Formats: sequence, C-alpha cells, structure tokens
Amino acid sequence: MNTVSTKLKKDDKVKVITGKDKGKIGKILKVINKKSRVVVENINVVKSHQKPSMKNPQGGIIDKEAPVDFSNVMLMCNHCMSPVRIKAKTLEDGNKVRVCRKCNETIDI
Repeated sequence: MNTVSTKLKKDDKVKVITGKDKGKIGKILKVINKKSRVVVENINVVKSHQKPSMKNPQGGIIDKEAPVDFSNVMLMCNHCMSPVRIKAKTLEDGNKVRVCRKCNETIDI
C-alpha cells in the first residue's frame, strides 16, 4: 500500500466535517499515514474490552479514540478561527510552511 502524504500534523487543531461527530473540534493525537487516518482527541470514541493485566488488574470496558479518515477533518486556522484548506509556501531561507488559503497567515514556522 502506498503512503499518502498529508498536510496534517500531530497537535494540530482540526474540525470534523462529516460523520457522527460532525462539528466537533479536537487536537490530533496521532497521524497514521499508511492508512490515511488520524486519531483526534475526544472524537470517534469507542468502547474497548480490556483483559485484566498487571497494569489494569480489574480489566473491563474502556473508552478510547478510534482513527478517522483524513478526508473527514479540516485544519482550523488560529488567525481566522475557521476550518480552512491550506497550501505550502517556501520562505526566503528555503523552509516550507503551511499557509491558510483564506487569510494568507502562516500556520506553522
């Protein structure tokens, strides 16, 4: 399977645009490029049955975040406070940065 490059990174703030959690905003905890998915804080929470272990001797049912597809989330711009598409821009010193298409502000440095 080919890996898909994404413009999303860990600790980015994203908004869910489709699915059962539509409209919710969360922080990316993990990016899974091989499967084109991201794990977002408090989004797509599922029940998971846990066997008893040394760490959790009781076992039981726990809540955890399941991965969501890249296409179901949009990056939130800190400047214009809305979900935006982004573009890449090369600075004079040769570094690449992500830029908001609405307000042309750099998202990261």
